[in-house]
Amino acid sequence: MHPHLPKLLFLLLACAGSTAAAGQALKQPRPDLFTSGQPSAQQLRDAVRSGVTTVIDLRMPHEDRGYDEAAAAEALGLRYVRLPIDGAAGISEANARTLDRLLRQDPGTTLLHCASGNRAGALLALVRARVQGAPVDDALQFGRDAGLTSLEPAVRAALERPAQP
Repeated sequence: MHPHLPKLLFLLLACAGSTAAAGQALKQPRPDLFTSGQPSAQQLRDAVRSGVTTVIDLRMPHEDRGYDEAAAAEALGLRYVRLPIDGAAGISEANARTLDRLLRQDPGTTLLHCASGNRAGALLALVRARVQGAPVDDALQFGRDAGLTSLEPAVRAALERPAQP
């Protein structure tokens, strides 16, 4: 079987099903990273079959996921990590650095999600600019490719603040 076939099937299945309250489709901004809105339990099962090894959940504890996502991920053998991001207030360089560290800890493929993909794209844009040193326009486009929409002003504001050491 072609090495990219499982990932392609995962993308097709995820796009065919309901992924998030806002109707965002699954995105793949780089080969080892998928981003999305809230995945269903079925989509977690599909993710495992496609080689996903880690789920990073950016939703706040009080946000309803519709099922016990942590338990479902654990039952599937996935590493499940919570990094609660509270909307625009959570779009910070410190949270971007934490996300970068979490992504680097995963030797496999990661599924990064929030409710719609917007927070995921926002933090990834900050990672790209502040941690990886990409130009702002390139970082913002990477964020958009990952799901960034209405939080773009928060990302721009974070990029205007002095970089943290």
